[in-house]
Amino acid sequence: MSIRSHFWRAVKTACLAAVLAVAVPAAAAPFTPQRDDQVLERLPERAADPQARRQAALRQQLRQRPQDAAVAAELVRGYLQAVAAEGDPRLIGYAQAALAPWWSQPAPPAELRVLRARLLQFNHQFAPAVADLQAVVAADPAQGEAWSWLTAIAMVQARYADARAGCARLAPLAEPLIGVACQAAVDGLTGQADAAAQALDAAMRREASTTSAPARLWAATRLAELQERRGQAAAAEAAFKTALAADPVDGYALAAYADFLLDQRRPAEVLTLLRGKERADLLLLRLAVAAQAVRAPEAARWADELGARFDAARQRGDLVHQKEEARYRLALRGDGAGALPLAQANYAVQREPADARILLEAALAARQPAAAEPALRWLAEHRVQSTVLQALAAQLKGLK
Repeated sequence: MSIRSHFWRAVKTACLAAVLAVAVPAAAAPFTPQRDDQVLERLPERAADPQARRQAALRQQLRQRPQDAAVAAELVRGYLQAVAAEGDPRLIGYAQAALAPWWSQPAPPAELRVLRARLLQFNHQFAPAVADLQAVVAADPAQGEAWSWLTAIAMVQARYADARAGCARLAPLAEPLIGVACQAAVDGLTGQADAAAQALDAAMRREASTTSAPARLWAATRLAELQERRGQAAAAEAAFKTALAADPVDGYALAAYADFLLDQRRPAEVLTLLRGKERADLLLLRLAVAAQAVRAPEAARWADELGARFDAARQRGDLVHQKEEARYRLALRGDGAGALPLAQANYAVQREPADARILLEAALAARQPAAAEPALRWLAEHRVQSTVLQALAAQLKGLK
């Protein structure tokens, strides 16, 4: 993968995996295999799928040569690509196993160190991930992939000065549209949303014929989110459609567009958009909310399935799904008191608009406005322009 293509993939996958972490169906009680060679489940691998065949060949090569860094790197990248497309976090475990010979090394080869950081951030281990990435760029400032992940994590953590600096380092290493989109993402959350949306829209029109589909996907999704926060529904929908035209199966774009449709009170369209994609929690959550809104026959089953998945994750000690579980409890169970501590714990780790929104909504439902203070401070400090968030903040202030 070229340096020019790293940034869009890094930020897109960070949003999908780190911020909007997904999980697969799981039983409420964990199952312990009796033998090391016992098959628990065969993941879907289509014989005609070239990527699946390549992954199988790489696994065989790595079994024969477990210290082969090039084979391990390619295999891990394949797993990460599948996670972004399919939402199956078990593949993260397989990826970590492929890096086992280097996992505990203080200074593994640069490519493997970046991959290790990507796996760490998936589990919200941001501090060691950042340490790895900073070591990589200190040794080689032209490491575009490392800069992209440093920028993505800085955005997740609301470290906007660091994100802006990361954008500046990325601009000469990426496609022109990516540099503009990166800057617009930061500006859009620091009081300059109107100018950011205008600049990004103009860049997309200017660079449309020369930009790769992955870059268009990432930039259009950022533009859609910007326009949605500004209350420009028609412009937001147009940008979402541009993003999905670039990649109709991108999990993050699908989830973001589904949220937009839900806010526009168009739940039936969410069912059409996402039906058949229930494997990922990220999308099943939206399906369940939409099904409840239209009283679809699947509503109770999907809600119960989500509850079982969250129970199973908690038993595994998996705490990266707190935002999704908070929304599940609030939207599907009407449990504001149960949603609030989850939203608070999530906001302590990551502070993007969606994280602020679930905290504000949960605090409002629980009638505990003081619990929302961290998100309210974030809104004020960074002059975040968002019609939805500002409306929620006003409702909370009315409770005081």
